[in-house]
Amino acid sequence: MPYDVVHGSSLEWEERAPAHEGQAPRHQGSVTDAANLTQSRARMWRYPAHTRGRRHLDPDQEEVFVPLRGTLTMLLEDPPRRVDVEPGGLVAVHPGTPMQVRNETDEEILFFAFGAPPIHGTAEFLDDVVDAPPAA
Repeated sequence: MPYDVVHGSSLEWEERAPAHEGQAPRHQGSVTDAANLTQSRARMWRYPAHTRGRRHLDPDQEEVFVPLRGTLTMLLEDPPRRVDVEPGGLVAVHPGTPMQVRNETDEEILFFAFGAPPIHGTAEFLDDVVDAPPAA
């Protein structure tokens, strides 16, 4: 078949251990598997209130983050700058850019993350950051 359709209700959600002590676990659904992607990787993520992923940089992958429900916060560059994006917007992070995905709100957020090429396992993990100034 020349295409695949993925419905959110049919995704298999996997619990991911909290990235930081005292936080609730995050959940991800592999769109890569559900859509049979071969040239890219994609996931849907649910982040509970006040949780964050690990700060890292990916030397190989360009990544796009699209908030679907709630405000997505990202810390980008070094020193980190805070960027808040609401549904209808997106953040494109280019290879080698330090980043951290965060939910700074009181509600769960849902976002789509897409990366290409489909290389994984090469990310460099960085020290966590408590807060960062907003991007200019």
